[in-house]
Amino acid sequence: MDRVSILPDEVLCHILSFLTTKEAALTSILAKSWRNLLAFVPSLTIDDSVFLHPEEGKLEREDIIQSFMAFVDRVLALQGNSPLNKFSLKCVTVVDTDRVDGWVSNALARGGVSDLDLKIIIPSDIGEFYKLSPKCFECNTLVSLKIHRGIDISLVAGRILLPLLKTLVLDSVPVCPNEFEILLQALPSLEELLLDCVMWKGMEDVTVSSPSLKTLTMTLDYTLKTLSFDAPSLLHFNYSGYAALDYPVVNMGNLVDAQIGDSQLKQLREPDNDEDAHRYSKVWKLFHGIRYVGNLTLLPDTLEVLSMCSESMPVFNNLKSLTIRSDEDRGWQAMPALLSNCPHLEALVIKGLVHRVTNKCGDVCDCISRENKGLSLTLCPVKVMKIHGFQGTKKEMAMMKHFLDYFLSLKEMRIYAEENNGPTRLGNHEVCKRVLEMFQLYNKLSSCNVKVKLMVGDVLCR
Repeated sequence: MDRVSILPDEVLCHILSFLTTKEAALTSILAKSWRNLLAFVPSLTIDDSVFLHPEEGKLEREDIIQSFMAFVDRVLALQGNSPLNKFSLKCVTVVDTDRVDGWVSNALARGGVSDLDLKIIIPSDIGEFYKLSPKCFECNTLVSLKIHRGIDISLVAGRILLPLLKTLVLDSVPVCPNEFEILLQALPSLEELLLDCVMWKGMEDVTVSSPSLKTLTMTLDYTLKTLSFDAPSLLHFNYSGYAALDYPVVNMGNLVDAQIGDSQLKQLREPDNDEDAHRYSKVWKLFHGIRYVGNLTLLPDTLEVLSMCSESMPVFNNLKSLTIRSDEDRGWQAMPALLSNCPHLEALVIKGLVHRVTNKCGDVCDCISRENKGLSLTLCPVKVMKIHGFQGTKKEMAMMKHFLDYFLSLKEMRIYAEENNGPTRLGNHEVCKRVLEMFQLYNKLSSCNVKVKLMVGDVLCR
């Protein structure tokens, strides 16, 4: 007998809980001691993409689909009323919604379910979405509820009982904004909320309000009329996608870190584009609401959007670390105002120095010669600067010399030449050596005393 098989049944069941239900069922052929364990596994992960291996044409075979549903029926019958902690059901071949209702009801009826994860897609000839049972919102043991695409949730006020729910995920599901507000009000323990491409019915006004929420991740794939946030306990905020036309309320006074990435916004290039100027004129309200954040990450498009409201940019008095992700098709127009409004900034991280050169980049970069060169940098108290994606080009070297010249409080510059996308020029020892010599020579000839460290991959160049 193998060493694993002699372990106590409780340990073996715990091991099986990390497998899909199909894989757990297959272990019954290993030895007699495994034969009946599936009946007591506290975690069921049912995924028809695992059962119905994606071979060509297999998903269309009615007998295979029926076999899958019969398998689920047998597993649930085998388990009877044994305790169940986690139930994950992912089906993209549903033809019998009543049967699926029975599976979900079976899991909830046992009591004790703390983790419910559902993705159910039905054929278009049956209906557009699977109607989720209201029972999923009347479970006083649920701690985590994840609802993915293909499911329509209809909430009934007064019938929501989720006192222990801490994590809620709504992924590509249609939701009525009014019902969503009712749902959040009924979740006194909610700490983590993920809203990924939710299809807001009406696409008008959406409010995310929760006094207990600590982590919010939200992606919008279209423009809302208004978007409000009332989350006074929020610590972590990640927002990406389209900007709303207005942000009437943004209450996030305790933010520790935030990432704003308007990744799907079109480029703002036309100098007199009044339509875009009006469309993004209220974005400053979002940034005003997160002005107390300690660590901020901005994606390339966000900088261009910010350039539309630089005059209204708030002062980030608590900001200690700022991370900027650059792109060769996006400009740094908002950088001068942004750096000027971070009076206590200590660390600046730039992921990629290459950006679109415009006459509005100001004195932050060295791309265009101008008077009052480097003025906004001299007023910035940054002590540590990190540059990622360094390639060792002359343009990059010129920009770093510019930073060394004008960041007067700078103590350390760390340069990273990652090789994730293939070898860099700095992989050549001689090139790396020349780059280091240039920095060392600069230190000798200038009055600054900045420690410059160059990392190529995981190797520190000396």
